[in-house]
Amino acid sequence: MQTMNRADRHPFTAVRGLCLCLLLALNGASLAEQADTRDMEKILGSKHDLTSLNNRVGADAMEGVAFSDYGNACIYCHLPPDEEGSPPRPGQIEGWNRIRPASANYTLYDSPTFRSKGSNPNDISLLCLSCHDGTMAVDRIVHTPAGWNSGDDMSLHMRLSSSDDLNSCGKCHDGTVAHDIRTKAIGTNLRDDHPISIRYAGLGSGIAGFRATDDPQGFDNGLRLYDGYIECATCHDIHNPDSPMLLRTDGETLCSTCHTN
Repeated sequence: MQTMNRADRHPFTAVRGLCLCLLLALNGASLAEQADTRDMEKILGSKHDLTSLNNRVGADAMEGVAFSDYGNACIYCHLPPDEEGSPPRPGQIEGWNRIRPASANYTLYDSPTFRSKGSNPNDISLLCLSCHDGTMAVDRIVHTPAGWNSGDDMSLHMRLSSSDDLNSCGKCHDGTVAHDIRTKAIGTNLRDDHPISIRYAGLGSGIAGFRATDDPQGFDNGLRLYDGYIECATCHDIHNPDSPMLLRTDGETLCSTCHTN
C-alpha cells in the first residue's frame, strides 16, 4: 500500500479499492451485505478520517502536528491488505491495526441488581477505547503504510484526553480555543456509560425486560451484536458520520430497540 499525495488523498476513487478490501474482513459479512451498511465515501473528511480531519466543514486540521498523517483514512484502524492474516505483533489488537490501550484498568458499569457483568472490554471495544480512553496517541498503529518515513515525522502524537497538557488534545480543545472534546474523551472510568462487553440479555438468558433480536447479528434497524455481546459498535457506527453521535438508529428508538421498559 502506497501513501498518496495530499491532492490525491480524498477522492473516493483513490481509496475505494482499499476500503472494499478492508470491509471484507468485518465480521464475516459478504461484500453485498456490507455495502448496504457502509458508505465508505462518507468517512472521508469526517472526524474519523485523520488524513483530513473535519475537511467537510472546512476546518484546518492538525495532521502532521498533533498526530502523524499516514495519508490513508482506513489505516488508523484497519490492517493494510498485505498484512491480513499475518501473526499479531506484541500488544496488537488481533485483526486490527491498533495497539492495545496503555491502561488495562477500566472501571465498568456495575450495580447491585446488574446480572450481566464483564471484567474487561472485549477487543472490538478496545479498538474504540484505544483512541477514546485518552491513554495513548490517536496515531498509535501497528503497520505504517509502505513508503512511510518515520524520520520525517514531526508530530506530537497527542492523546484524545481533556487534560490541559502538551500531550493532550484538551490543551486547545477546551471549548474556547477550539471545540470541546470532553464528550469524546471518555477516559477509563466507564461507570457512567452504557455497559459494554456483556452478553445481550435478550438472547435466551431468561432476564425479563429485553426484546429478542431479529437475527443472531442484532436488529433490523441496524443495532448489532458481536458474538452475542453488546459493544461500543452496537449503537455507534463510525462509518456513518452523517448520523448524530454516530448512532445506528435515531435516539428516540435507540433504547426501546433492546429494552421493553
